Amino acid sequence: MKNFRDLTVWKKAHELTLAVYRATKNFPKDETYGLTSQMRRSSASIAANIAEGCGKRTDTDFARFVQNAFGSASELEYHLLLARDLGLLKAAEYEDLCLNTVKVKKCSLVCFES
Repeated sequence: MKNFRDLTVWKKAHELTLAVYRATKNFPKDETYGLTSQMRRSSASIAANIAEGCGKRTDTDFARFVQNAFGSASELEYHLLLARDLGLLKAAEYEDLCLNTVKVKKCSLVCFES
C-alpha cells in the first residue's frame, strides 16, 4: 500500500480539482447540475481514483485505478473545451486548466516511480 498524499500525481490532481472548483464557482445556475457538476466530478475523480488505487494490495490493482484516473482527466479535458466554447471559461483560464490537466496525465504515466 502506498500513501496517496506522498504521490506527486495525487498532489497535482488535488490542486487541479481545487482550481476547477474555483473556476466553476461562477458558472450560471442553470449549469449547476450540468457542466458544473460534470467538471467537478471528473476532476475529483482523478485524485479519488489515485487515492483508492493506493489502498489496493497489488501494483496491478493500483495501475488499474491510475488508468481510471487518466480516463477522468481526458473527460475533464473535454469538459474544459466545452466550457470554453460555451463562453463559460475565458481563454487564459481554459489554457491554464488544460495545461494542468495534461501535466496530471503525464505525471500519471510515471507515478510508479514516485
